[in-house]
Amino acid sequence: MTIDYTSLALVAHDMADAARQAILPHFRSASLISDNKDAGGFDPVTVADRAAERAMRDVLALRRPKDGILGEEYGAQSGTSGLTWVLDPIDGTRGFVSGTPTWGVLIAVGPEAGPGLGLIDQPYIGERFVGFDGQAEVHGPMGQTRLATRPVRDLSEATLFTTFPEVGTPMDRAAFERVSSQVQLTRYGMDCYAYALVAAGQADLVIEAGLNAYDIQAPIALIEAAGGVVTDWEGGPAHAGGRALAAANREIHAQALALLQDAP
Repeated sequence: MTIDYTSLALVAHDMADAARQAILPHFRSASLISDNKDAGGFDPVTVADRAAERAMRDVLALRRPKDGILGEEYGAQSGTSGLTWVLDPIDGTRGFVSGTPTWGVLIAVGPEAGPGLGLIDQPYIGERFVGFDGQAEVHGPMGQTRLATRPVRDLSEATLFTTFPEVGTPMDRAAFERVSSQVQLTRYGMDCYAYALVAAGQADLVIEAGLNAYDIQAPIALIEAAGGVVTDWEGGPAHAGGRALAAANREIHAQALALLQDAP
């Protein structure tokens, strides 16, 4: 199947615009209320999450009615075109309710084999990262710039991002620590903005666990278009979720993967 990602990118931009309009009135609002989706912890969802996904689905209903959809808030909708849009209206809702600008809107589209286009939008900062067909760029306050991941460097010089210090299971945490102990700098609480910074050449690695498909598909397509690599912790496809290793290049990916797989 030949896929015209240039045309799909126009739809993705319209979706991101719609999501921005739905989200921004609620960000840092004193009246914002969040519901907790996790009885054993804290996994918030807000009116902004739901409104943003509805807004994106409305665009698809008009522009791409035959495509499938998988969204965090409203689940799966089958299609007949062979393409599926994978949506996370606010990735990093904990950051959103905390007022930090690390959250973002995630939009991916592609066939069953995986995403071919990825978009990460940070509405408050006004930055939009998009990649497909081996090209990636950011649109923001400084204009439009082509993206490229960092060139090869040793792991000891690398910057590593993740969102949660616990990373996953105790075994996942131990594996993460093996990598973290070897890098120059580890930063936490980054949400989807971490993946955008890898695509922008500002960081080298993102390591996470416990992901859903809608958390990782947009970052995969964006980083790969910018020249990077994203796999699971076994080196296989990561688009179904689970544990993900995003890297600026194949060499540093190999170094990190070896440590993740180095069972004690």
